[in-house]
Amino acid sequence: MKRILLILVLFSTTITLSQEKKTFEKEVIKISKRIEIITKQQKDSLKEKVIDIDRKLEKGEITTETSTVLKKEVAAYHARRIETLVSEQERLLQLLVQDKTNGKIASSEEGEFDDDHNVFTIGNTTFRFDFDGKDGEDVEDGNDNRRTERDRKVRRNRKTTSQFVFAIGVNNVLNNNKLNSLNNSEYKFWKSHFYELGWTWKTRVSDKPSQFYLKYGLSFLWNNLRLEDNRIHVKSGNITEIETFSNPLSESRLRHVQMNFPVHLEWDLSKNRVYSDGYVSDRTNRSLRLGVGGFVGFKLGTRQYLEYKDVDGVNVEEVQFDNFNMNTVNYGISTYLGYRSTSFYVKYDLNSLFKNTETRNISLGIRLDLD
Repeated sequence: MKRILLILVLFSTTITLSQEKKTFEKEVIKISKRIEIITKQQKDSLKEKVIDIDRKLEKGEITTETSTVLKKEVAAYHARRIETLVSEQERLLQLLVQDKTNGKIASSEEGEFDDDHNVFTIGNTTFRFDFDGKDGEDVEDGNDNRRTERDRKVRRNRKTTSQFVFAIGVNNVLNNNKLNSLNNSEYKFWKSHFYELGWTWKTRVSDKPSQFYLKYGLSFLWNNLRLEDNRIHVKSGNITEIETFSNPLSESRLRHVQMNFPVHLEWDLSKNRVYSDGYVSDRTNRSLRLGVGGFVGFKLGTRQYLEYKDVDGVNVEEVQFDNFNMNTVNYGISTYLGYRSTSFYVKYDLNSLFKNTETRNISLGIRLDLD
């Protein structure tokens, strides 16, 4: 558990540092400089070719008419190169603007750039650019402008986003649906833990921007239960009993892995984005969030880990593979409340953990929803 906590801290720190170092304005400046470099390189190359053509004309190797044709060809070639290379860079700029709109990249001053800055213009032509791009077909200005406007509308009106989910916390059981049964739980509260990894999609409920979303996805859970007082789980027919072990135990842990399909209705209080032309679009994971819903899934495997010394003092690590009469299908309710990407998370199974019992799993922890 300590190792996983350390990894989580390092992961969160890396994300924070990367967001602090990378700003919208700095990335725009980098793109602008790359455009200047490529334009200068192409013009310098054109100049060298024109000088070479003039040299051949002076030596009498080509005629004046041939010289004129060659100059027009190399000028057209480098004009196409500039348009092709710059068009690819504009696509990078559009992705940068999309990250800025979704709050994935910081800005030194909010609102410093309007929508008119989404593209670069040289003369009367709009360019897209890729620093390492190859020759390609020319794009008409009208088609390019229509594509840019269409892409901007799609980006603005995007209803669905995706998030990586990581949760960690404590795991235990309730008997007969009574919360006070935790006081007499047979499992160690702070040493019985769970981990969850998954991927979710977040779709706006209405066609127009709002604060309500349907959040759904897929996750994998590792649930661990550690018994108190030197005891283990023993399968006896259709019943799983808890018995005292004959040797002193240094570890008694029952782990079950399951795949879940969670669905939540999320209320996101993030303030929507208003563009300079009055258009309103969603801005999510920027404020308080409340999610209420449930899950359904099934267990992928169960095993019991025992560590002890035998009568000869030899360290024994034993792994028992069995379902221990656990229900294969599981379902329940869950909720989370938090700010931005971090939430307090509660999950409760509605069906019993073991067959023929009234024992149900409950989990409490911290959840990260990372865009």
